[in-house]
Amino acid sequence: MALQKITLNVEGMSCGHCTGMVQRTLEEIDGVSNVSVDLDTKKACFETETSSLIDKAIKEVTEAGYKASSA
Repeated sequence: MALQKITLNVEGMSCGHCTGMVQRTLEEIDGVSNVSVDLDTKKACFETETSSLIDKAIKEVTEAGYKASSA
């Protein structure tokens, strides 16, 4: 199965610590790879073979204290 690039909008990030927290949160999800988080655009991108991980990613980022939604 081909990798899909997923982009999330992430509200509530204000510094490098925030982007690091979002990045670590996403990297800990099995099946997620190549995570990048951009503070300026308030977006987090990752690759996955399983589109069902989008909901899990949103849930995990939200539980980490940020508001995430599908871009």
